[in-house]
Amino acid sequence: MAWNQPGNNNKKRDPWQDGDPPDLEEALKNMKDRLGRIFNGGGGGGSSSGRSNNGGTAFVVGSIVAIAVAIWLLTTTWVTIDESERGVVLRFGKFNRILEPGLGLKLPSPIETVTKVESLRVRSISEERRMLTSDENFVIVDYNVQYQATTPKDFLYNVRSPEETLQQVANSAVRQVVGGNTLDSVLSGERTKMAADAKEIMQGLLGQEGYATGMVVTEMNFQNVRPPDEVKKAFDDAIAAREDNQRIKNEAEAYRSKVEPEARGVAQRLRTEAEGYKTALIATATGEAKRFDLLVEQYQQAPQVTRKRLFLETMQEVLSKNPKVMVDVGGGNQVMYLPLDKLMRSSVVPNFVDPKRDTSQALPERTASPDLLDPLGANREPRQ
Repeated sequence: MAWNQPGNNNKKRDPWQDGDPPDLEEALKNMKDRLGRIFNGGGGGGSSSGRSNNGGTAFVVGSIVAIAVAIWLLTTTWVTIDESERGVVLRFGKFNRILEPGLGLKLPSPIETVTKVESLRVRSISEERRMLTSDENFVIVDYNVQYQATTPKDFLYNVRSPEETLQQVANSAVRQVVGGNTLDSVLSGERTKMAADAKEIMQGLLGQEGYATGMVVTEMNFQNVRPPDEVKKAFDDAIAAREDNQRIKNEAEAYRSKVEPEARGVAQRLRTEAEGYKTALIATATGEAKRFDLLVEQYQQAPQVTRKRLFLETMQEVLSKNPKVMVDVGGGNQVMYLPLDKLMRSSVVPNFVDPKRDTSQALPERTASPDLLDPLGANREPRQ
């Protein structure tokens, strides 16, 4: 008899045959029976009872599966997008579309997934860096950048770390702007222009023409610009000198604003006086010319009388301006009264010609006077 035959009780049995292997169908049947007892409150012994239990179990399991599938579909196919958000839909890991605010529909996960991006929220970063100016001076710049993720697809998938990328771009743009200006320009009131230039450079790098990051820079500010602490005292002195320079300029501008109108007024008065003087000279010359024409006519008629009259008029004009008084002392011992005060006043009165006076109208009356035609009585009979 072989060592592994059933009748060999006193010898070792086959170690691989320590009992019959379990039947798979029997194990499944036992599991179904246990489930039937759980859902039906007990188990039956007959075949008809077993078939009834199997049908009830299948119905319950199917109902549970259907409910689970319905819940799964409801929770994975509808998505709510807030007003400030946009939803980026991926289908099998590839970009498919953008969901706008509201209730959106998608295929169940994991077929489609939605990533929400706050595209209207204003984000900001702030940094403080030591930078070099164009005249080789160090300056510490504290700047702030505000931005929005206006293109969610590019914001999520075009760059690995959007905020880190923005920091590097902002640092590069600020260094470029600061490096193109002198220290005085950086420390003075040109920060607004420098911030605008840095914003333009950043937007060019972040936009579609650059890295296409999906970010838009809304505001760029230089919060503080100061020299390093090691040279702060020297820079304070330089700033004080610049402020004194500006103050002196302001004072000079105020003085110019005060003096310039006065100078313009004086200039206008001088021009007016010059115009009046010119008008007076023209009128005087015109009158003298007309008077000369009349004298020519009179001279042609009476040459001797005209010469005497011109001589007397000339002497009268000359002597009237002379403060000296000539007295004939050979005529006797008569006491003469001389109004010296009036003579002195009349001698210092300027010979002013009224520009509005028409001298041509007075000349004929002067020449037509008989006394002027014969002031010394040249045509009279001589004294005996």
